[in-house]
Amino acid sequence: MSGIKKLAGQTIWYGVSSIAARFIGYLLAPLLTYSGHITKADFGKQSLLYSAIPVLSIIFSYGFETAYFRFSAKKEYKDSIYSTAFLSLFFSTILFSTILWYNRAFLGAVADFADVPEIATLTIFIVALDTLNVIPFAKLRQEERPIRYAFVRVSGICLNLVLVFFFVNYCPAAVEKNPGSWVTKIYNGSLNPIVYVVIANVIQSLLTLLLLSKEVAMVRFTFNARLWKEMILYSLPMLIVGLGGIVNETFDRLMLKAWLPGTAEYRNEQVGIYNACYKLSLLITLFVQAFRMGAEPFFFKQAEGENPQKIYARVMKFFVIVVTTMFLVVSLFLPVWSKLIGPQYRVGLKIVPVLLLANIFLGVYYNLSIWFKLTHRTIVGTYITLIGTVITVCMNYALIPVMGYMAGALSTFCCYGTMMVLCYLWGQKEYPIPYVTKKMIAYGVIVVLLFSLHQLITYFVHNTFFSLGLGVLLTVAWCWFILLVEKKEFKKFPVIGKYIK
Repeated sequence: MSGIKKLAGQTIWYGVSSIAARFIGYLLAPLLTYSGHITKADFGKQSLLYSAIPVLSIIFSYGFETAYFRFSAKKEYKDSIYSTAFLSLFFSTILFSTILWYNRAFLGAVADFADVPEIATLTIFIVALDTLNVIPFAKLRQEERPIRYAFVRVSGICLNLVLVFFFVNYCPAAVEKNPGSWVTKIYNGSLNPIVYVVIANVIQSLLTLLLLSKEVAMVRFTFNARLWKEMILYSLPMLIVGLGGIVNETFDRLMLKAWLPGTAEYRNEQVGIYNACYKLSLLITLFVQAFRMGAEPFFFKQAEGENPQKIYARVMKFFVIVVTTMFLVVSLFLPVWSKLIGPQYRVGLKIVPVLLLANIFLGVYYNLSIWFKLTHRTIVGTYITLIGTVITVCMNYALIPVMGYMAGALSTFCCYGTMMVLCYLWGQKEYPIPYVTKKMIAYGVIVVLLFSLHQLITYFVHNTFFSLGLGVLLTVAWCWFILLVEKKEFKKFPVIGKYIK
C-alpha cells in the first residue's frame, strides 16, 4: 500500500502542475472560438497545424524519454545517461530541423497554410525548442522535483495564454479603435491571426527552455556510446508506437479534412467543430496525463522490488475508479462544460461521451503497456499500435463521407478499445498481472448505464436545471456505491479512511 500512496502523492504533485498547465491551455479554446477575428475555417486549419506538431515532436524525440526512465534505474549508467540522452537529442534536433527547414513549404501545405509561409517556419522553432526540453523535464520527474517541474510548466503556459489574448483579442481591438496605437509597432493586422497564435507558442517554448537552463547547464560533453546503442534499440519501437499513437489521436482531423464531402470552407469548419468538442473530451486526458507523469518513473522503480505485479494491479483498479467517476462528471454536466467553447461549435457535443470512453480505454492501455516496457519487448507496442492505426484509417475512410466528424469519434473509440484488449490479452500471457478484471469491467458498464439513464430521462424532460440536478444525484449515488464496494481499500488512505466506518 505504501507504493500506491507514494504514486498518489507523485500524481498529485506532478498531476496538479500538468492539469493546471493543460487546463490553462484549454482556456485558449474559448479565447479563439469566441474571438471575432478568427473564423471557424481558420480555427479548423489551426487544428490541422497542431495535429502535425505532435507527429514531428515524436520523430524528433524518438522515444528517448521512456528510454531515459528505463535505463536511469541502472547504476552503471547513473553518471552518463543524462548527458548522453540530451546530447543525442541536441544533435539530432539540429539535423531534423535542417531537413524540415528545406521542406517547410510541404509542412505549410499539410495544414492548408501554404499562403502563410511564416507559420511553417515558426512551427519548426516550436518543435526544436520543445525537443530540447524533453530530457531536462524527464530529469525533474526522475529526481522527484515536482515544485520546479510545476513552476516551469505553468509559467510557460500562462505566458502563452496572455500572449494569445494580447495578439488575438487586444491588438485588433486597439488598432480598430486607434489606427495610430502603439501596438502597430509589434502587430500587423494584415497577417493571418493564427500567425500570432503560433508566435505565442514559440515564445512559450523559449521561456520554458530558459527556465530549464540550470538543468541544461548540468550536461557534460561525455557520451556513452554503449548506453546510447542500448537506448536506441529500446526506443526505436517506441518511436513507431508514438507515431501510431499520434496518428490515432490527431490524424482524424486531417482525414476529416481530406475525405469529407463539400467545399474547402465547409470542411475546415467541420474540423473546427470537431476539434473544439474534442477538447472537452480531453478533460479526462488531463488526469491520464497527470497519472503518466508520476506512474512512468514509478513503475520502473517498482520493478526492482518484490512482487511489483501486485502493485500494478491495485494501481490499475484505483485508476479505473477515478476515470469512470470523471466520465460521469463530464458527460452528465455537458451543459456546463460546453461553455468552454463558442455557441457555434456546440452542435458537435454528441461526440463528447464517445471520446470520453475512448480516452478511458487509452488510459487503461497506458497502464497495461508497462509489461512490454519492463520486458524490453517494446516491439509488441509497435504491433498493437499499428493495428490501432489500421482501424483508425479504415473506419475514417469508410464512415467520414457518411457520418462526418462522428466517424472520427467512433474510430477513436474502436481503435483504443482494440489496443486495450490486445495489450491485456498479450500481456497476461507474457507477464501476468493479477488485475481484478471483472470488477473493473463492471465499473465501466455501470457508469455507461447511469449515463444512458440520464440521457433517457432528460430526453423527455427538457430542462437544464433538472438535467444538472439529476446529474448530481447519479454522481453521488455512484460515489456512494464505490465507497461501499471498496470500503476496505479506502480505509487505508488517511484522508478518506477517517470518514469511513
